[in-house]
Parts: sequence; structure tokens; C-alpha cells
Amino acid sequence: MSANSVLLDFSLDPTRINDEVSRKDIVKLCKEHLEKFISGLKITYDMLTDDGYLCILNAPGAIITTIRFFNQGLITINIEYYRAESEAPKITFEQIKSLENNLRLKLEAKRSKHLPPIKRGSYIDVYLTSSDERVIEYDIDKVLYDKRSDFQKIQIVHSKSLGNMLVLDELQNIAEADLIYTETLMRRGVENYKDKEICILGGGDGALLYELLKEEPKHVVMLEIDDLVMEACNKYMNSICGDVLEKRKSDNYEIVVGDCMMYLNKFIKEGRKFDYVFGDLTDIPISDTPTGEIWDFIRVILESSFKVLKPDGKFMTHGNGVSCPESLQMYEDQLARLTPKVNFTKCSAFVPSFMEEWVFYQVQCASEAAASV
Repeated sequence: MSANSVLLDFSLDPTRINDEVSRKDIVKLCKEHLEKFISGLKITYDMLTDDGYLCILNAPGAIITTIRFFNQGLITINIEYYRAESEAPKITFEQIKSLENNLRLKLEAKRSKHLPPIKRGSYIDVYLTSSDERVIEYDIDKVLYDKRSDFQKIQIVHSKSLGNMLVLDELQNIAEADLIYTETLMRRGVENYKDKEICILGGGDGALLYELLKEEPKHVVMLEIDDLVMEACNKYMNSICGDVLEKRKSDNYEIVVGDCMMYLNKFIKEGRKFDYVFGDLTDIPISDTPTGEIWDFIRVILESSFKVLKPDGKFMTHGNGVSCPESLQMYEDQLARLTPKVNFTKCSAFVPSFMEEWVFYQVQCASEAAASV
């Protein structure tokens, strides 16, 4: 069950919108064409606004339609109604297309556009966002898990094309179709993990740990703060994490539930060193400046990670989408400020559940990076 909003818009000569007689003719024309698909439509309210004109129409079945005129030359038509899952749509997508085409011709519009019904208020939320905050509609048909931990909202949903998908605080994290994400993060086939000591910061879905263990490392320690994420993924995402979240510990790996910073500080005091540290935590934030709590956290993670890396060790992490160049540049500026100096490489891959190209970083002390060339 959801409220459906059908959205159409038309661009006209602004002089036609600002003329009262022309405006009345346009409203009459819009109403006539709407009535072909929505019967019993009546104008219930209209008013002049600071930026144009608004007309509200009502029809049986609680269908509310608004026609809004903007002085700049834009007309928007919004059709809203509530629809139960078992009900047929009150106006079909084919009818929406027909309505737009007919009105575009009759209005002599310079351009026009229609959108499929936007669904709001449904238990199954099919809308998530891209890295640069564009709306993406997914083919989600089931919610398998929905709980809130002390740290975040945790959902596992099923997508017809992507399989089960982990969503944290309304942001997609990983789906069963996203092996490319994990393989690009770890640079499979490029990096050699055999007999290496590895630390994963975060990684609660278990996918990175599961794939790294296939590379025969000496030992992997994973530091994850949210036990509920691991419980959910162990139950619904074991196609990407195997049984590692079930066992939690074996001869060559251990999962520690706790704040990764607390354990990083512990490792620094103990002098414990790793060949690789993976930052599988927060993405690079979208912001105007590299300030605020998340940026502070990213800086602390970078500084602490290099204190537990061996001289030739590498810090591996995910960044953000290629559509966020400003934020990626701010992250690279933070890398340039690290002491001792570091060099980095980066690569990208199209991640199915993100529906966009994602950037990954490999960071190493500058002296060791130069020595390996």
C-alpha cells in the first residue's frame, strides 16, 4: 500500500502563463484531457501565487490533481491517490504517456516530461540514493530484515535483479550481485595475500573476510562494532560471507566485536603490525569542505592505520562514486597531509547495487612505494 504521485510537466512561452485569459484556456484544456483518464474531475480550489497560479481538482476515488503555473514558463501536473497492493492503478503508465503526448501537442509545449508513479508511504521502500544524492528506484519486492541497533538502522531487502541486499541507514551497502566490489577493494589478482597478516576495520557483512581467506593469508583480524549487522548477514547474506560470521574465529582469522579505534590504539601500544589494513567503514562524505565528525574520523583512521602497518604495508579502502570528484579530491588532499608521506593508486569498478562506478584507494608509505618501483 502506498500513495502514488504521477508527475508531468510542460514548458511554454511565459507570456501565455502570465496572461489571465490564456491561463484559463490552458486549465480548461488540461482538465478536458485529464477527464479522458480520470472521470468526474472537478475544480475545487484555485488561487494566484507569488510565482504564478495554482488549481486543485478532485475526482471520485480520492484522486487529487494539482495544476501549477510558474511565471517562468513551466506548468506541472501532479496526480495523487492511495493504492492498495491488490488494486489496479487508477491511471496506468500507458495512459500517463498518452496524456503527456496529447497535452504536449495541444499546449504547443516546447518540451514535456512524465514520470512513472512515485510510491510513498509503503513498507517496502524501493528508493535509495546514489553517491551524489540522486534518487534510484530498485526492484525491491521483499523486506527480509528490519531492525535498529545501537548504531544504525539495518535492513536486508530482496531485489529481483541483485538478490539480497544490505541497507544501512537507507544507504545500499552490498548485494549478492556485488562480488566485483569486494574483488576491486582487495585488488584480487594484483595483491598477494598469501601468508600475510591483515586487519579489517569494519566489514560487518563478512564479504571481504570471506574472499580474503580464499587467498591463504597467515591471519586476519576483523574489527566490527555492530554485532546485529553480522547476525543479519549471517542469516540472509551467506552467499557472500559463507560461514565466517557464524564461526567468528578459526586458526587463520578472528572477528572482534568492538570499536575499531579502541583496538587500533591497543595494537599501537602492543607494537602489533600488519601487511594490510582495510578501511571498510564509512564512505568519503559529500561536503563542501573536509570538516566535521566524519572527516575527523577518516583522518584518525588513516593516521592510526599507518601506525600499525609494516613499513611496506598498504592501506586499502573504498572511496565514493566517480560522480563526486570534489569529495574524492578532498580525500586525496588529506592523504597528501599524512606524515610520513604516502603515495596512492586508485581504481574503479561499476558496482551493480550502487548502479554507478565506484572508486577504491591503495595507500602506501612513499619511501616503500618508491623502493618497490
